[in-house]
Amino acid sequence: MKRLVIVFSFIFIGSVLFAQKGIIKGRILNAKTNEPIEFANIQIQGTSIGSTSDLDGNFIFTGIDPGFVRLAASFIGFETTVSSEIQVQGNQTTFIDIELPETAISLEEVVVRPNFSLKRIESPVSILTIGVQEIEKSAGVNRDVSKAMQTLPGVGATDPNRNDLIVRGGGPSENVFYLDGIEIPIINHFSTQGSSGGVVGVVNPDFVREISFYTGAFPANRTNALSSVMEIRQKEGSRDRVHTKLSVGASDAAITVDGPAGTNSTFIASARQSYLQLLFKAIGLP
Repeated sequence: MKRLVIVFSFIFIGSVLFAQKGIIKGRILNAKTNEPIEFANIQIQGTSIGSTSDLDGNFIFTGIDPGFVRLAASFIGFETTVSSEIQVQGNQTTFIDIELPETAISLEEVVVRPNFSLKRIESPVSILTIGVQEIEKSAGVNRDVSKAMQTLPGVGATDPNRNDLIVRGGGPSENVFYLDGIEIPIINHFSTQGSSGGVVGVVNPDFVREISFYTGAFPANRTNALSSVMEIRQKEGSRDRVHTKLSVGASDAAITVDGPAGTNSTFIASARQSYLQLLFKAIGLP
Protein backbone atom coordinates (compact mmCIF):
# COMPACT_ATOMS: atom_id res chain seq x y z
CA MET A 1 0.00 0.00 0.00
CA LYS A 2 2.85 2.38 0.81
CA ARG A 3 4.41 1.65 -2.59
CA LEU A 4 1.19 2.61 -4.38
CA VAL A 5 1.02 5.84 -2.40
CA ILE A 6 4.62 6.69 -3.31
CA VAL A 7 4.02 5.96 -7.03
CA PHE A 8 0.85 8.06 -7.11
CA SER A 9 2.72 10.83 -5.30
CA PHE A 10 5.45 10.90 -7.96
CA ILE A 11 2.85 10.94 -10.76
CA PHE A 12 0.92 13.74 -9.05
CA ILE A 13 4.06 15.82 -8.41
CA GLY A 14 5.21 15.31 -12.04
CA SER A 15 1.82 16.35 -13.35
CA VAL A 16 1.87 19.47 -11.19
CA LEU A 17 5.39 20.37 -12.34
CA PHE A 18 4.47 19.87 -16.02
CA ALA A 19 1.33 21.91 -15.52
CA GLN A 20 3.54 24.77 -14.38
CA LYS A 21 5.42 24.78 -17.69
CA GLY A 22 4.58 27.47 -20.24
CA ILE A 23 4.03 27.54 -24.01
CA ILE A 24 5.34 30.06 -26.55
CA LYS A 25 3.58 30.47 -29.89
CA GLY A 26 4.32 32.96 -32.63
CA ARG A 27 4.95 33.77 -36.28
CA ILE A 28 7.99 34.81 -38.29
CA LEU A 29 7.15 37.61 -40.73
CA ASN A 30 8.91 39.62 -43.44
CA ALA A 31 9.31 43.10 -41.96
CA LYS A 32 8.89 44.69 -45.40
CA THR A 33 5.96 42.75 -46.87
CA ASN A 34 4.46 41.27 -43.69
CA GLU A 35 4.41 37.88 -45.41
CA PRO A 36 5.19 34.73 -43.39
CA ILE A 37 8.68 33.26 -43.65
CA GLU A 38 8.75 29.49 -43.81
CA PHE A 39 11.51 27.26 -42.42
CA ALA A 40 13.07 30.06 -40.35
CA ASN A 41 15.19 29.03 -37.37
CA ILE A 42 14.06 30.14 -33.89
CA GLN A 43 16.07 29.56 -30.71
CA ILE A 44 15.58 30.48 -27.06
CA GLN A 45 18.66 32.53 -26.19
CA GLY A 46 20.98 30.95 -23.68
CA THR A 47 19.63 27.45 -24.33
CA SER A 48 19.85 24.74 -26.95
CA ILE A 49 16.09 24.71 -27.43
CA GLY A 50 15.12 25.52 -30.99
CA SER A 51 12.29 25.26 -33.47
CA THR A 52 11.46 25.90 -37.13
CA SER A 53 8.58 27.85 -38.63
CA ASP A 54 6.05 26.02 -40.80
CA LEU A 55 4.67 26.99 -44.22
CA ASP A 56 2.58 29.75 -42.61
CA GLY A 57 5.47 31.08 -40.53
CA ASN A 58 4.07 29.63 -37.27
CA PHE A 59 6.24 28.12 -34.55
CA ILE A 60 5.66 26.73 -31.05
CA PHE A 61 7.70 25.92 -27.93
CA THR A 62 6.21 23.67 -25.24
CA GLY A 63 7.40 22.75 -21.76
CA ILE A 64 9.20 26.05 -21.14
CA ASP A 65 10.11 26.97 -17.57
CA PRO A 66 8.38 30.12 -16.30
CA GLY A 67 10.49 33.25 -16.45
CA PHE A 68 11.77 35.86 -18.89
CA VAL A 69 13.28 34.72 -22.20
CA ARG A 70 14.36 36.15 -25.55
CA LEU A 71 13.95 34.47 -28.93
CA ALA A 72 16.50 34.70 -31.76
CA ALA A 73 15.16 34.17 -35.31
CA SER A 74 17.23 33.81 -38.49
CA PHE A 75 16.82 32.93 -42.15
CA ILE A 76 18.93 33.22 -45.31
CA GLY A 77 18.53 36.66 -46.87
CA PHE A 78 17.28 38.24 -43.63
CA GLU A 79 18.98 39.81 -40.63
CA THR A 80 19.13 37.73 -37.47
CA THR A 81 16.69 39.33 -35.04
CA VAL A 82 16.46 38.97 -31.26
CA SER A 83 13.04 39.63 -29.75
CA SER A 84 12.34 41.78 -26.75
CA GLU A 85 12.13 40.02 -23.41
CA ILE A 86 8.91 38.06 -22.97
CA GLN A 87 7.48 36.49 -19.83
CA VAL A 88 6.59 32.82 -19.77
CA GLN A 89 3.99 31.91 -17.17
CA GLY A 90 3.12 28.46 -15.92
CA ASN A 91 0.23 26.70 -17.63
CA GLN A 92 -0.25 29.66 -20.00
CA THR A 93 0.51 30.40 -23.66
CA THR A 94 2.55 33.45 -24.62
CA PHE A 95 2.17 34.85 -28.16
CA ILE A 96 4.81 36.81 -30.07
CA ASP A 97 5.43 37.83 -33.70
CA ILE A 98 9.00 38.38 -34.87
CA GLU A 99 9.66 40.51 -37.96
CA LEU A 100 12.87 39.92 -39.92
CA PRO A 101 14.25 42.76 -42.09
CA GLU A 102 15.69 41.82 -45.48
CA THR A 103 19.42 42.07 -45.96
CA ALA A 104 21.79 42.06 -48.93
CA ILE A 105 24.24 39.17 -49.03
CA SER A 106 27.77 40.18 -50.02
CA LEU A 107 29.18 37.73 -52.54
CA GLU A 108 32.66 37.43 -53.93
CA GLU A 109 33.35 38.94 -57.32
CA VAL A 110 32.39 36.91 -60.37
CA VAL A 111 34.96 36.84 -63.16
CA VAL A 112 33.62 36.07 -66.64
CA ARG A 113 36.22 35.02 -69.18
CA PRO A 114 35.55 34.45 -72.89
CA ASN A 115 35.98 31.01 -74.36
CA PHE A 116 38.46 31.33 -77.19
CA SER A 117 37.33 28.04 -78.70
CA LEU A 118 33.69 28.68 -79.58
CA LYS A 119 31.32 25.72 -79.58
CA ARG A 120 29.61 24.70 -82.79
CA ILE A 121 25.89 25.04 -82.36
CA GLU A 122 24.59 23.50 -85.60
CA SER A 123 25.69 21.51 -88.65
CA PRO A 124 29.00 20.51 -87.01
CA VAL A 125 30.33 19.00 -90.24
CA SER A 126 29.60 21.96 -92.52
CA ILE A 127 30.00 25.00 -90.24
CA LEU A 128 33.03 26.23 -88.36
CA THR A 129 32.96 29.20 -85.99
CA ILE A 130 36.16 30.89 -84.87
CA GLY A 131 36.98 33.99 -82.85
CA VAL A 132 39.56 36.69 -83.39
CA GLN A 133 41.88 35.04 -80.86
CA GLU A 134 42.10 31.93 -83.05
CA ILE A 135 42.92 34.10 -86.07
CA GLU A 136 45.71 35.85 -84.19
CA LYS A 137 47.13 32.59 -82.83
CA SER A 138 47.06 30.66 -86.12
CA ALA A 139 50.60 30.09 -87.36
CA GLY A 140 51.55 31.67 -90.67
CA VAL A 141 48.30 33.57 -91.36
CA ASN A 142 49.66 37.00 -90.33
CA ARG A 143 46.30 38.00 -88.76
CA ASP A 144 44.57 37.62 -92.15
CA VAL A 145 40.97 36.35 -92.20
CA SER A 146 41.20 34.54 -95.56
CA LYS A 147 44.48 32.83 -94.72
CA ALA A 148 42.95 31.67 -91.43
CA MET A 149 40.09 30.09 -93.40
CA GLN A 150 42.62 28.30 -95.65
CA THR A 151 43.83 26.34 -92.62
CA LEU A 152 40.38 24.79 -92.05
CA PRO A 153 39.53 21.24 -93.20
CA GLY A 154 38.29 21.04 -96.81
CA VAL A 155 39.65 24.49 -97.73
CA GLY A 156 42.62 25.07 -100.01
CA ALA A 157 44.39 27.87 -101.88
CA THR A 158 45.52 28.40 -105.48
CA ASP A 159 48.78 30.07 -104.51
CA PRO A 160 50.55 30.62 -101.17
CA ASN A 161 50.80 34.33 -101.97
CA ARG A 162 47.07 34.75 -102.62
CA ASN A 163 43.95 34.63 -100.46
CA ASP A 164 41.76 32.61 -102.85
CA LEU A 165 39.50 30.09 -101.14
CA ILE A 166 39.05 26.70 -102.80
CA VAL A 167 36.33 24.84 -100.91
CA ARG A 168 35.96 21.12 -101.71
CA GLY A 169 37.06 21.51 -105.31
CA GLY A 170 34.92 24.57 -106.09
CA GLY A 171 36.08 27.73 -107.82
CA PRO A 172 37.48 30.78 -105.98
CA SER A 173 34.56 32.90 -107.24
CA GLU A 174 31.90 30.60 -105.74
CA ASN A 175 32.26 31.98 -102.21
CA VAL A 176 29.91 34.56 -100.69
CA PHE A 177 30.84 36.97 -97.90
CA TYR A 178 28.61 38.79 -95.41
CA LEU A 179 29.64 41.53 -93.00
CA ASP A 180 27.07 41.97 -90.21
CA GLY A 181 24.41 40.52 -92.51
CA ILE A 182 25.31 42.69 -95.54
CA GLU A 183 26.74 40.95 -98.59
CA ILE A 184 30.11 42.28 -99.74
CA PRO A 185 31.78 41.28 -103.04
CA ILE A 186 35.37 40.78 -101.87
CA ILE A 187 37.34 40.78 -98.64
CA ASN A 188 40.84 41.20 -100.10
CA HIS A 189 42.90 43.92 -101.73
CA PHE A 190 44.11 43.50 -105.34
CA SER A 191 41.69 40.71 -106.24
CA THR A 192 41.47 39.64 -109.90
CA GLN A 193 38.46 38.82 -112.05
CA GLY A 194 37.01 35.38 -111.41
CA SER A 195 38.58 35.03 -107.98
CA SER A 196 37.81 36.01 -104.42
CA GLY A 197 41.31 36.55 -103.19
CA GLY A 198 44.08 39.06 -103.44
CA VAL A 199 47.33 39.58 -101.64
CA VAL A 200 46.18 41.27 -98.42
CA GLY A 201 42.87 41.02 -96.59
CA VAL A 202 40.56 44.04 -96.28
CA VAL A 203 38.95 42.99 -93.00
CA ASN A 204 40.73 44.27 -89.91
CA PRO A 205 40.77 41.39 -87.40
CA ASP A 206 40.64 43.89 -84.52
CA PHE A 207 37.05 44.66 -85.60
CA VAL A 208 36.00 40.99 -85.72
CA ARG A 209 34.01 39.30 -82.93
CA GLU A 210 33.54 35.93 -84.62
CA ILE A 211 33.38 34.32 -88.06
CA SER A 212 31.04 31.50 -89.10
CA PHE A 213 32.25 29.63 -92.19
CA TYR A 214 29.69 27.41 -93.96
CA THR A 215 30.98 24.81 -96.43
CA GLY A 216 27.53 23.26 -96.88
CA ALA A 217 23.99 23.25 -95.46
CA PHE A 218 23.79 27.00 -96.00
CA PRO A 219 21.19 29.04 -94.07
CA ALA A 220 17.85 29.59 -95.80
CA ASN A 221 18.62 33.27 -96.43
CA ARG A 222 22.01 32.48 -98.00
CA THR A 223 20.97 30.53 -101.09
CA ASN A 224 23.19 32.26 -103.66
CA ALA A 225 26.38 30.41 -102.67
CA LEU A 226 27.93 27.44 -104.46
CA SER A 227 31.03 26.62 -102.39
CA SER A 228 30.92 28.50 -99.08
CA VAL A 229 29.38 31.30 -97.04
CA MET A 230 31.45 33.42 -94.68
CA GLU A 231 29.53 35.35 -91.99
CA ILE A 232 31.70 38.03 -90.37
CA ARG A 233 30.30 39.66 -87.22
CA GLN A 234 31.98 42.77 -85.90
CA LYS A 235 32.36 43.53 -82.22
CA GLU A 236 31.27 46.61 -80.29
CA GLY A 237 33.52 48.92 -78.33
CA SER A 238 34.01 48.59 -74.59
CA ARG A 239 31.26 50.11 -72.43
CA ASP A 240 33.28 50.56 -69.24
CA ARG A 241 36.51 52.31 -70.24
CA VAL A 242 38.82 53.13 -73.14
CA HIS A 243 41.04 50.28 -74.36
CA THR A 244 44.08 50.57 -76.62
CA LYS A 245 45.58 47.64 -78.52
CA LEU A 246 48.77 47.57 -80.56
CA SER A 247 49.23 44.72 -83.06
CA VAL A 248 52.34 43.92 -85.07
CA GLY A 249 52.37 41.42 -87.94
CA ALA A 250 54.90 40.23 -90.48
CA SER A 251 53.85 42.87 -93.03
CA ASP A 252 51.97 45.57 -91.12
CA ALA A 253 51.26 47.16 -87.76
CA ALA A 254 47.95 48.36 -86.35
CA ILE A 255 46.61 50.33 -83.42
CA THR A 256 43.01 50.01 -82.21
CA VAL A 257 41.16 52.19 -79.71
CA ASP A 258 37.68 51.47 -78.36
CA GLY A 259 35.55 52.65 -75.46
CA PRO A 260 32.27 54.26 -74.37
CA ALA A 261 30.78 57.16 -76.33
CA GLY A 262 27.99 58.56 -74.21
CA THR A 263 25.43 56.62 -72.20
CA ASN A 264 24.23 54.04 -74.72
CA SER A 265 26.92 54.15 -77.41
CA THR A 266 30.44 52.92 -77.96
CA PHE A 267 33.17 53.59 -80.50
CA ILE A 268 35.97 51.60 -82.07
CA ALA A 269 38.66 52.96 -84.39
CA SER A 270 41.73 51.38 -85.91
CA ALA A 271 44.57 52.28 -88.25
CA ARG A 272 46.88 49.91 -90.14
CA GLN A 273 50.14 50.65 -91.91
CA SER A 274 52.07 48.28 -94.16
CA TYR A 275 55.86 48.30 -94.04
CA LEU A 276 56.46 45.88 -96.92
CA GLN A 277 58.24 48.57 -98.94
CA LEU A 278 60.69 49.09 -96.09
CA LEU A 279 61.37 45.36 -95.99
CA PHE A 280 61.82 45.23 -99.77
CA LYS A 281 64.33 48.05 -99.64
CA ALA A 282 66.19 46.41 -96.77
CA ILE A 283 66.65 43.16 -98.71
CA GLY A 284 67.25 44.87 -102.06
CA LEU A 285 63.98 44.02 -103.86
CA PRO A 286 62.44 46.55 -106.29
